[in-house]
Amino acid sequence: MRAKITYTVTAAVLVVYFVLVGSRGVLLIQNGTPVTVTFGIAVLILPVIGVWFLWKNTQFVRMANRLAAELDAEGGLPVDELRRTPSGRIDRDSADEVFAERKAETEATPDDWRSWFRLAVAYHDARDTPRARKAMQRAIALHEGKTVGT
Repeated sequence: MRAKITYTVTAAVLVVYFVLVGSRGVLLIQNGTPVTVTFGIAVLILPVIGVWFLWKNTQFVRMANRLAAELDAEGGLPVDELRRTPSGRIDRDSADEVFAERKAETEATPDDWRSWFRLAVAYHDARDTPRARKAMQRAIALHEGKTVGT
């Protein structure tokens, strides 16, 4: 729940920022000189890119949460079997062990979105966020019935 609140607050702050930047771009364009119009257009491009990026990330999070809910309903969510340090952080060796299991499971069933979902969680636990994201994207694509290249 804390992550959802943080994401929502961050998204809201970004939207406010996009509106402020966009209004500055409009003001520059209204000034009417060639230089300010050029800068105004350039400034308006930034919020457009930001909104697109925020939209894509929000869609990704919604789909990942939908898969998690479906997997939870099936009883297939990965169980947290990781050892923790005294401070509460995940023990690296423990994460590597679980990752090896999840990788073997995924290699055995490469067309199953469930195994890719669990692999994404294992990547995340091993602090490999880029690969976790790619594995989750693959799980989403497989769940939607899209063909996925290797």
